[in-house]
Amino acid sequence: MAKKRVVSQFGMGTSIRSLDYTEAAARAIRDALWHNSLNVAEAFGFPREAMIIDVEIGVQQPDAVDIDALLKVFPYGQPSITVVKGGLDIPKPGGDSISVMAHAAILVSFDMEPANG
Repeated sequence: MAKKRVVSQFGMGTSIRSLDYTEAAARAIRDALWHNSLNVAEAFGFPREAMIIDVEIGVQQPDAVDIDALLKVFPYGQPSITVVKGGLDIPKPGGDSISVMAHAAILVSFDMEPANG
């Protein structure tokens, strides 16, 4: 069997007041997931638990993200999450704080035979 990507989804999330990088990342994941109703598992004859979900999150402070909390966002499948430097920290007027912006890329794959043999 070979890992074959069938879906790419992208999202953006923010933490406007609380400087919470994990919450901004969770909102980016939800943005990517909740705007779609994909039945790819059923279309290929797989159970939803067979989905291999690779997630990359971009935030300015990757070490501030709780990956275990983000894994709880996924209702099924086999998610793995990598957090990298990215996203944006936007200074607020007056310079006393920032708003956090996170970006998420979600790639859904299955282990399946190649179409050409």
